[in-house]
Amino acid sequence: MSDKHLSSQFDADLNLLSTRLLEMGGLVESQIAQAMAALDTLDLAIVERVLEDEHRLNAMEIDIDEEVSNIIARRQPAARDLRLLMSVSKTITNLERAGDEARKIAKRTRRIAEASAARTINIAEIKHSGEMASHMIHRALDAFARLDTEAAARIVQDDDAIDEEFRAFVRKLVSYMTEDPRSISVSLDYLFVAKAIERIGDHATNIAEFIVYIVKGTDVRHVSRKRPLRETPGAQE
Repeated sequence: MSDKHLSSQFDADLNLLSTRLLEMGGLVESQIAQAMAALDTLDLAIVERVLEDEHRLNAMEIDIDEEVSNIIARRQPAARDLRLLMSVSKTITNLERAGDEARKIAKRTRRIAEASAARTINIAEIKHSGEMASHMIHRALDAFARLDTEAAARIVQDDDAIDEEFRAFVRKLVSYMTEDPRSISVSLDYLFVAKAIERIGDHATNIAEFIVYIVKGTDVRHVSRKRPLRETPGAQE
């Protein structure tokens, strides 16, 4: 977000917006990390911290979205600047939803902690996919700050790996439930956790796609994964 504009105040507005978006992203990263730590340790104190941060995240989304609207009204931006502001608004929505997924993980962890069968299920795939999803959010925010379409393309491709981890874990859960019907309840809780992690990866992917939209002016949300985003045509302004 370092391009110069005729109005130095406009530059200042955009830089402040970028700072606030990254601050919100940092909170989401923290929520995801804490939710995964709670799942690993079944520590209910960590669960409560994740749930408490939800209100702060919601407030940040509202404040940033309001500032985006104010900047559009004051500056009446066109072309790339308008795409940037629209993408900031969509990005904070995806961050808020990623935070919602972290909250879902925390709430399911509270249920899992009460289940006697919780420790009998190997959740290696969940742990790995959780680390991947958190890292994808971090990389997506870094790429957004630099408007790096190459980095964005790599993030979109990496989402497939999380999807594969999810499918592998589902297969494992089916085996657990077949062998021991008593594990069905807790297995379903873990399934919801795995799905939440997969959705976090989806939100990181969405943010990466907004970067391409800003830079190239092309909506790539429904472009085939077989075609790298960096090859997507569009006028760079």
